[in-house]
Amino acid sequence: MAVKKYHCQRASQPISIDGEISDKVWDNTEWTDDFIDIRGDDHTKPRFRTRAKMMWDDTYFYIAAELEEPDVWGTLTEKNSIIYHDNDFEVFIDPDCDGLNYYEFEINALGTIWELTLDKPYQDGGVADLGTNIDGLISKVSIDGVLNDPSHTDKGWKVEMAIPWGGLKKHHRDGVSPPKINDMWKLNFSRVQWHHEIVDGHYKRIPEHGTEIPWTEHPEDNWVWSPQGVINMHVPEMWGEIIFC
Repeated sequence: MAVKKYHCQRASQPISIDGEISDKVWDNTEWTDDFIDIRGDDHTKPRFRTRAKMMWDDTYFYIAAELEEPDVWGTLTEKNSIIYHDNDFEVFIDPDCDGLNYYEFEINALGTIWELTLDKPYQDGGVADLGTNIDGLISKVSIDGVLNDPSHTDKGWKVEMAIPWGGLKKHHRDGVSPPKINDMWKLNFSRVQWHHEIVDGHYKRIPEHGTEIPWTEHPEDNWVWSPQGVINMHVPEMWGEIIFC
């Protein structure tokens, strides 16, 4: 299974992070391919469209994402909660491409974030360092609709973020951050999407929050940019390749 590739262009000017992806500089930047099932194209096509784009300058690595969603909801408001217990958007970055000491970022439609670091993948005995928040990281969400209102049909939500290069330096064994022209980093995006029901005018996740779910069961949908081949985001060799131009 071939990994995805993306040529990340330099931004001609700093980008204002407001969650709208409205700065003109984004207009000259290509979207990624639409996300697919985490296992690959031969599985069920995602119910809703998801795509992302990237840019960079000397200060930040910029990421934007667009998530189609007729029912935008979120419950988690505490920073560094386990955000994938809500619908979320996730970023995985391995600057030196060695599958070790990589960075993970998650955000929900409320704009609540979780940042963590893995010394190595869980299946190799990796232990997560939770709450490894990057100083100066900026992330914003915008809603095209009405958040947490089942009476309204929404269009979706957007994410926009700027990650300071200094915060990613520790994830590169040689401390190379920002990258040089033509450098390649490993990166992937994921979207966790739960089914829900409406109870007394409120969204309720299926299964509801707090339900113990065996690790072998996956009631949620997992949609990604570069397919993993398995329901497991922690297979870094299957992440996409970002070439900085």
